[in-house]
Amino acid sequence: MTVSMAHIPKIPSQDPPQEPTWSEEGPPPPPQPPQPPLTPPREPLFMLPGSVMLMLGLMVVIHVVRSALSFTEDLEILALFAFIPARYAGDVVGFPGGVAADVWTFVTYAMLHGSWAHVITNGIWMVAFGTAVARRFGALRFWLFSAAAAAGGAAFHLIFHMGEAVPVVGASAAIAGQMAAAARFVFDGGGPLRIGRSGDPAAFRRPARSLLGILENRTAVAFIVVFFALNVAIGLGGSFSGGVSVAWQAHVGGFLVGLFTFRWFDPVSR
Repeated sequence: MTVSMAHIPKIPSQDPPQEPTWSEEGPPPPPQPPQPPLTPPREPLFMLPGSVMLMLGLMVVIHVVRSALSFTEDLEILALFAFIPARYAGDVVGFPGGVAADVWTFVTYAMLHGSWAHVITNGIWMVAFGTAVARRFGALRFWLFSAAAAAGGAAFHLIFHMGEAVPVVGASAAIAGQMAAAARFVFDGGGPLRIGRSGDPAAFRRPARSLLGILENRTAVAFIVVFFALNVAIGLGGSFSGGVSVAWQAHVGGFLVGLFTFRWFDPVSR
């Protein structure tokens, strides 16, 4: 007897499970946990900007060369590159370099120094304050700014010493300008003097205070007051031990130039 099974539902065949197939590149990698945002690497504290190292190096090399010269040869260097107010008196002749030297000595005197102690002292102050300015400005702006501060210091000194034949040497006016520029931003809460931020590039790129805004920062005001008080005291004292005269008016002139021209050189927008 033949029996029809059309009324019995069909049972699906139980095929063995298939192995998953992968492309030739293999299985996809497992999902990775979220990564924290990358932070810019911090520059080591002992690394100086190249512009500061170059300026310091030139100061040292020039003084080494001058130390190897005879007394007469060194006097010729001073006459050609030091800042001498007598050049501009009108009744004094005989200075080498002519009109060109009348111009370049407003800047070149900053690369000459009176002694190794002078070189070392200025070098320390430049590292302390010029480093922050160089990191903010960049190499070219830093050099131009320092030259402007040096020229401003020479001009301010000339006002008080017109006709004097005493040469002025040293980078102090340029460094005073760097100190004034640093005062515009390093003392702020997020500035590079804050603990833990001295190696953070962002600390050097914060918008700087305006001239009036500086008055709201007590640390910056105290710094400026101490600078002027010390230089006035130097002026009243006349000289350091050893009879070496200090061109304190050049310091003041460089500081004023740095304070008032900072915005012209600052690449950070407000």
